[in-house]
Amino acid sequence: MSATWIGLIAGLLTSIASVPQVVKTWRSRHARDLSIWQPLLLSVGVALWLIYGMLIGDIPLILANITPLLCNLALTVMKTRFKDNDPPPVPDCGH
Repeated sequence: MSATWIGLIAGLLTSIASVPQVVKTWRSRHARDLSIWQPLLLSVGVALWLIYGMLIGDIPLILANITPLLCNLALTVMKTRFKDNDPPPVPDCGH
């Protein structure tokens, strides 16, 4: 298997990893359990990887970072937009 195929497969798997969280958050319309920092920091990191891939002309690197960038930006937006929809936290009874 060539290095390009390994890169494409790795990129596909890491790209689709955040899709279930995006779908779940969109359907439930609440994001209480999500930290704002996780998708925000991932968005910045993935954007930098995307830029790096563009600068060196690495197609697998470019393709592998488009979907996670969009997903993490979507999660960041949903975290801020859906916070009024979040159910109150369940109190801890200390048991």
